[in-house]
Amino acid sequence: MEPTFRASMNWLHTWSGVVLGSLLFAIFWMGTLSVFDKEIDRWMMPASRLALPEQFSYETMRPAYKAALAAKAPAVLMLVPNERNPVITALWRNADGSFAQRLFDPSTGTELPDQGTFAASRFIYPFHYTLNLKVFGLGYWIVGLCGMMMMVLCVSGVVIHRKIFADFFTFRPERKIRRATLDLHNVAGVLGLPFHVVISVSGLVILFSLYFPSSIWAVYRQDARLFGREAYGSYVRPPARQAADLVSFDAIVAKARSVWGRGEPNYLYVFNPGDAAACVQVNRASEDVVSNISHVVYVDGVTGEMLSANKPEKPAAVTQRFIAGLHFIQFRHWTLRWLYFGLGLAGCVLIATGLLFWVESRRERHRKLGRSGARVVAAVTVASVTGILIATLAFMVTNRVLPLGGSAFGIERPAIEIVVFHLVWLLALLHAFVSGGRAWVGQCWTISVLALAAVLLNALTTGDHLIRTLADRQLWPVAGIDITLLMATVIAACVALRLARSALADPRASQETGA
Repeated sequence: MEPTFRASMNWLHTWSGVVLGSLLFAIFWMGTLSVFDKEIDRWMMPASRLALPEQFSYETMRPAYKAALAAKAPAVLMLVPNERNPVITALWRNADGSFAQRLFDPSTGTELPDQGTFAASRFIYPFHYTLNLKVFGLGYWIVGLCGMMMMVLCVSGVVIHRKIFADFFTFRPERKIRRATLDLHNVAGVLGLPFHVVISVSGLVILFSLYFPSSIWAVYRQDARLFGREAYGSYVRPPARQAADLVSFDAIVAKARSVWGRGEPNYLYVFNPGDAAACVQVNRASEDVVSNISHVVYVDGVTGEMLSANKPEKPAAVTQRFIAGLHFIQFRHWTLRWLYFGLGLAGCVLIATGLLFWVESRRERHRKLGRSGARVVAAVTVASVTGILIATLAFMVTNRVLPLGGSAFGIERPAIEIVVFHLVWLLALLHAFVSGGRAWVGQCWTISVLALAAVLLNALTTGDHLIRTLADRQLWPVAGIDITLLMATVIAACVALRLARSALADPRASQETGA
């Protein structure tokens, strides 16, 4: 019974990884980058590299509000500047349904030039949980399926590796590729096992209302507003259709602070702007707590009176917010943030080595039988691993090459960056199919060159070279991105050199596997 069960788990682990491994790698890679999405934003949007004023007045957000009012937006979300994002960010939908994002100087309220990029917050981060497939919410469901299968992979991996802790201390890089790959797969799996389980479960919990709507329907039937009020403290009221000015933002924040005490707001969300029934949602920042949202206060935008206040107290809501907070990691803890980043990379290594081991263990048999399965999976693996890294770096390089306001063939600058990302990713796949075993070496060298180019282009186009950014504490996030890119340059070059030496030692294996 036990051998049969273990064999079933082995089959499940193997084919779940092969079928969904490429998608899982993309999700983990983009999620890992999203740990530092605000820092990548500052690298890709030079105008946002500002210093926070010592004394910030919330009334400085007034120009952002007026810009949304002029655009006749039904609501405007204004992010309060903080250490990681030191600019006022205003987001709204225009009357025609198009989305707008504007940046404002936190010291003067002056609107900053349009940076012409979606950067990390609007491209990399949404890609992590939607794959940017928004038709019928398809991306959410694909990522949800991948999240559940990641849990299956974790459980089945523990079952089939009886000597799991011994495997953790066994890494033999000097052995043949197949053995070294399996050792690295085991080490990465054991090292990040708790993280992989928590991150997969929390990802599903965040979107529980989408994946498990029956849990809401069973209690609230079709009254979604009642669920929103009880679970999230939401408050809604229709516009009065009468013009009115908004009270001071400082007064609004002061009213919210009178409810939650210490703590700063994360954002101000103005509904019905310019209307007598305007109300402002003020959310307390989660920098000192794990929970994703701790307090929500609604203030009358005209009178400044309290309309509603909510703090999660019901066990289900508190638990969901806490689990979501573990995933979003919005609390201030730089050591833990770097740990998340490292474990995210370990997840990427785990998935990549799993795919490589499948190819290595079957390449000879497939060659003798005349099958192309191993070759196809090898090419897809190259594109999924080094290909998406190249596409990401091309995305960043394009950002530094294109001038502000640039366009081509009627395509605006933000769309050009995204087109380049997907086009380069597709070219990496085609290169992997055509080049066979040489693809890994060529694409590793490409990663090294692009990463170095990104650092040099940042220095040339902005003047923020490493010497300057390291000397200015306010620019440390930019320095961190540059240093990480330089590390990628060195690591990719070392991997390319080792793979090239392996190819010379065993040219037939290299051509057949792509290793």
